Amino acid sequence: MFIMFEHAKWIAREDSNEIKPAPLFRKTFALKKDVKNAVLRICGLGLACCYINGKNVCDEVLTTPISKYDSRLYYNTYDVTSLLSSDVNTIGCILGNGWYFVTYFRWDYYKPAWLHHPKLLLELNITYADGTEEKINSDTSWKTADSAVLYNETRRGEIFDARRYEKEWNLPQYDDSEWTNAFICRSPGGILQERDFPPIRVTKRLKAKRINQNVYDIGENISGWARIRAKGTRGTEITLRYSEILHEDGSIAPERLNTILGAETHTDKYIMSGDGWEEWAPSFAYHGFRFVEVTGAPKEFELVGEMLHTDVAVIGEFSCSDDMLNQIHRAARQSTLTNLHGIFTDCPQREQNGWTGDMLISAEQTLMNYDMTALYRKILLDIKDTQRPSGQICCIAPTGGWGYNWGSGPAWDSLYIYLPYYIYYYTGDMSVLEQMWDSMELYMRFMESMSEDNTVCFGLGDWCAPEGAELCPTVITDTAYFYMDNKIMARCAKLLHQNGTRYAQRADEIKSTFRRKFIEDDFYLGNNTTAISCAIYQDLYTEEEKPLAAKHLSEILAQKGYDIDCGILGMKYLFSALSEYGFADTIYKMCVNPEYPSYAYWMNNGMTTLCENWDMKESCNHHMYSEIELWFYKHIAGIHISEGADAVTIQPCFLEGLTWAKAKHRGIEVFWDETEIKIKSNLCGKLIIGNHELLFDAGECSFRRDFSE
Repeated sequence: MFIMFEHAKWIAREDSNEIKPAPLFRKTFALKKDVKNAVLRICGLGLACCYINGKNVCDEVLTTPISKYDSRLYYNTYDVTSLLSSDVNTIGCILGNGWYFVTYFRWDYYKPAWLHHPKLLLELNITYADGTEEKINSDTSWKTADSAVLYNETRRGEIFDARRYEKEWNLPQYDDSEWTNAFICRSPGGILQERDFPPIRVTKRLKAKRINQNVYDIGENISGWARIRAKGTRGTEITLRYSEILHEDGSIAPERLNTILGAETHTDKYIMSGDGWEEWAPSFAYHGFRFVEVTGAPKEFELVGEMLHTDVAVIGEFSCSDDMLNQIHRAARQSTLTNLHGIFTDCPQREQNGWTGDMLISAEQTLMNYDMTALYRKILLDIKDTQRPSGQICCIAPTGGWGYNWGSGPAWDSLYIYLPYYIYYYTGDMSVLEQMWDSMELYMRFMESMSEDNTVCFGLGDWCAPEGAELCPTVITDTAYFYMDNKIMARCAKLLHQNGTRYAQRADEIKSTFRRKFIEDDFYLGNNTTAISCAIYQDLYTEEEKPLAAKHLSEILAQKGYDIDCGILGMKYLFSALSEYGFADTIYKMCVNPEYPSYAYWMNNGMTTLCENWDMKESCNHHMYSEIELWFYKHIAGIHISEGADAVTIQPCFLEGLTWAKAKHRGIEVFWDETEIKIKSNLCGKLIIGNHELLFDAGECSFRRDFSE
């Protein structure tokens, strides 16, 4: 029986609790016979670059996924048959600190049980043409030395001294006689698991434009790094500082990124060797930025921005006749992709944390835009690894221990209930739901322990509302999630052939209490936008009441000049709460309103991503207002996926000011203009326009807007 890593050892360069130069490891070996195939398995902590005979084993970057390393460790598998020579071969690895070994004090990342120096576990399994096998394992026979990467921390930056770089270090002919032997070190403690979700890759390169003496603009806000090319004298030190925005005088504003981790955050340095043209980009740090301040560069200097993220497949597209909506669509997708790095972060610069609340709000639009199932499975396992015996989960995952007593609460934690169901709803894949069911039930027991008289109120509420907005009471949004979590659990229990009676009963009891406490004596919930939209969206009004509440909600927004007056929870609810009951035009006016606070306000002020706050004073790259993406697909284009993704309803909203729209999602395509509707679908479904319904089979069909075929 083949046992993974059976004889491989965890090895390291030195036992240190300080940031040291990134360690190099190498192993030279000779092949004994003709090779049929060779498979490499590697777990390099915190991050690893691996080469065979000087060639990278993959086209990936930041290759070891972040996890709770004392619970779960991911290793990568590569077919390296083509990289082996028939004679002598060398495996070379360089390790970065990644998320595994950090020194900053925020979010308790400096004190988790796993915190330790970089280390390597590797196995090369060679199958010869005659069927025999040989394994090359990490052990004390490997040689190790310091690299030219003098410093690296994922959230801060990297320093590379090219004068110390030896070009042949990962080739067989290199003399490693002065290198020392690696030593065997402790395992981080987690269970080894093969990465089964997409890796991180560089997906876009953006040529920079020099806009003043030392500031470069790559034109878009991205996650990634600057790749530089320069020719200069030995010892020249080039410093790169990253920023999302500029001050009025044209200088960068790094303080917007450095408020949490200190002044040197998002800074890279390259010290030149003086050996002709030199090219470099970081290997172990990434940044959220649009602008780069360059100091110390020689006259001959070039810079490009490289965007990197988890390389999820694109399964959705949208466009329409209104370029403002198209800009918002591109910005929402950019904010989504630039926050995917093995986890789904809130922002790629200031925090880079996997906040559950942000993910919950964005979950549906991501499932319309990208193939997210594998990555979401990993994310749910990250959350599971934070779960306490009581059922409580953390508001960020993975975590170094912080996030249980602030931030976590129903509006954030409910990702753990909603997301497995969403995956089933939009894809038909029930395996994630099956895998997570027991721990979902455990979480529901924790939520019950926090309830009193069928209500809950703990954690965060309608986060990041515009300044001066009247905040919705947290007890309303929390209790609404308490109700919907039970309702979803009842539905999931039925899907899994489990007994969900208690969840259905609890849902009825919570709804009854909610209506008694909040609706019966104040039907419009204090005219609060978030509260009304919450009660519509979360099914706390009756079906007869919802149209009345939606009409009143539309009138409130009209009276306010279509200004947004709610935070991320309200913006999650608002799009459906209005559009489902005939008021999509109100949403449209709100979105394209050029005045603060609005999406158009962001776009008109040069944003290429969505922001954290409507006034743009904090992060300029947050995805938590991306519900508008689902609105584009579901209401403008009209693609309504049925539960389990086994049928589709096409019900577009024809809005004044829009002359056409088109969208695709998986095998479904919709186009409409002022005269006709065209549908191409791999599913059977129905078209609804007004009071008219028409069934269609899988294939292509076309209808006139007046509903004649």
